[in-house]
Amino acid sequence: MEYMQAPATSSQGNILCCTCGIPIPPNPANMCVSCLRTTVDISEGIPKQVNLNFCKQCERYLQPPASWVQCALESRELLALCLKKLKGNMTKVRLIDAGFLWTEPHSKRIKLKVTIQKEVMNGAILQQVFVVEFVIQGQMCDDCHRVEAKDFWNSVVQVRQKTSHKKTFYYLEQLILKHKLHQNALNIKEIHEGIDFYYATKQHAQKMVDFLQCTVPCRSKTSQRLISHDIHSNTFNYKSTYSIEIVPVCKDNVVCLSPRLAQSLGNMGQVCVCARVTSTIHLIDPNTLQIAEVDGGTYWRNPFNSLVSPRQLEEFIVMDTDIIRNQKLGAGAGIRSNKHTLAEVWVQKTSEMDTAQQYHCRTHLGHLLNIGDLVQGFDFANSNVNDEFLNKMNPSHIPDVVLIKKSYNRSKRVKRRNWKLKEMDKDREGMAPEDERQYQDFLEDLEEDEALRKNVNIFRDASKIPVESDTDDEGAPRISLMEMLEDLSLTDATGGVGADMLTE
Repeated sequence: MEYMQAPATSSQGNILCCTCGIPIPPNPANMCVSCLRTTVDISEGIPKQVNLNFCKQCERYLQPPASWVQCALESRELLALCLKKLKGNMTKVRLIDAGFLWTEPHSKRIKLKVTIQKEVMNGAILQQVFVVEFVIQGQMCDDCHRVEAKDFWNSVVQVRQKTSHKKTFYYLEQLILKHKLHQNALNIKEIHEGIDFYYATKQHAQKMVDFLQCTVPCRSKTSQRLISHDIHSNTFNYKSTYSIEIVPVCKDNVVCLSPRLAQSLGNMGQVCVCARVTSTIHLIDPNTLQIAEVDGGTYWRNPFNSLVSPRQLEEFIVMDTDIIRNQKLGAGAGIRSNKHTLAEVWVQKTSEMDTAQQYHCRTHLGHLLNIGDLVQGFDFANSNVNDEFLNKMNPSHIPDVVLIKKSYNRSKRVKRRNWKLKEMDKDREGMAPEDERQYQDFLEDLEEDEALRKNVNIFRDASKIPVESDTDDEGAPRISLMEMLEDLSLTDATGGVGADMLTE
């Protein structure tokens, strides 16, 4: 403890301390420093030990009354939090300086060196330095408590798609992982035809709904259920449910458009193939290579269904192919695809190789197909499809066969695949056994469609042999090393996973 005084002049003499009698320079208290220290304690009333609540799960500190903040050790944020704990007891003193003293990181102690000033005894200003010890006590925050309970939720987002294939959900899962929207969810439950996301706050659920509406063509509906009502404070507790319905069309589906919709899309054919589903439905006419995009609003005004499920696709072998060049389209035609080639092909079912039955059709896969290649397609000639728009079409305008995609040897593709995707932690209920096959279909779609995998984080699989080319021996598309990310794993100096490393 020391006192502040004006600088002494050359003519100023000493006085005697009124308590102990030793000569001292004059000061308003007429007392020496030792006597002032024993007489006045300006830090009286300021606690020297304070409790600080800390959540081990999310590593946040409690900022009274109910907020939790993220603070690093010896940071400005932590210093401000500690001083707020002392603010109520420091109204009569002036804070001059505050700083941290080093403590063992695992000691659950934070020491703060505080310098204060106060005017005492006839205007004398005293300055004192003391140490305040903050004891860290464990307390689970409300957010972590809800996460651990896994049953408490305020809002739920129910995402549904009425299809037999989950390609759109697999694509949606990768987008959610890329943008880290799954981190705020208390629980993710996978059920039949969809996924449920549970949230502690309505704001997080609304953020997910906005993301889905910008990512996939869908429509939403909101409902609330009253849980409790306090008549004294007139407060209501609701649970909100957001229902998201994604359009029931997946990649490689064959669809039949209404005449009105087909005309508005550039007079394209009614029978089209879905090339991909992103924020819109990308359609291509296999007879003319016309392409069009249908957004969610347009689809719900003019809905159409998939004519074919993946189980109904049959395998054909290409017997002959002829590229069509310089085809002229009618008036009002839309945009044509530059990535596909129009061709006329003769195909035969692999199950009918002992017969002479062949089928003729046009296809958008002319740039991929050669004589002897295998291709997946749908046989309209020998199938009974019940669709409102297809039944009203002129039979001469309905193709005998619609080819969907070129077929490759799946076992070889799986063996040579040297990349992987991340998955969300979710509860599974009622999973069908063919989900693994559908997931493999999605991985093959990523390999075949460069535009689709631009929005997906693909990680290199260190356990597989690196790829040197984009295609394998059979011509099956591959993902190059340039498009892969390194999977980050945090290890300490000794190789242990998850250990904390402290640096000065």
